[in-house]
Amino acid sequence: MTHITVFGIPNCDTVKKARTWLADQQISFVFHDFKKQGLTAEQITLWLEHTDLATLINRKGTTWRALSDDQKQSADNVSEAIALMVQNPSLIKRPVLQIQNNNQITRLQTGFQPDLYAGIFSDTP
Repeated sequence: MTHITVFGIPNCDTVKKARTWLADQQISFVFHDFKKQGLTAEQITLWLEHTDLATLINRKGTTWRALSDDQKQSADNVSEAIALMVQNPSLIKRPVLQIQNNNQITRLQTGFQPDLYAGIFSDTP
């Protein structure tokens, strides 16, 4: 059974666009607000099996710019980057779209573009 989760924060414009697009396509999904519901190191570690740090960390946002130079340097180390993301979920490029089948991640996508989502869901049962 396919389970779709959108991770993000509700006031992010890109997350809003992704949620609206999925709803308009009548695609059932669960929204996980990682500021309110939290995010674990285990979840981020799973994501890093499907993407890399450079893709997952948003180095253009205000949260990144607010980090100290030492924290920014530590983001190149996987374990330190995971700790930073758990502590500052807004560092993660949003939204994170996670598609699972039989409790296994089959697709992980960061960010939102309508054409990209259309391609993903034309292949998803």
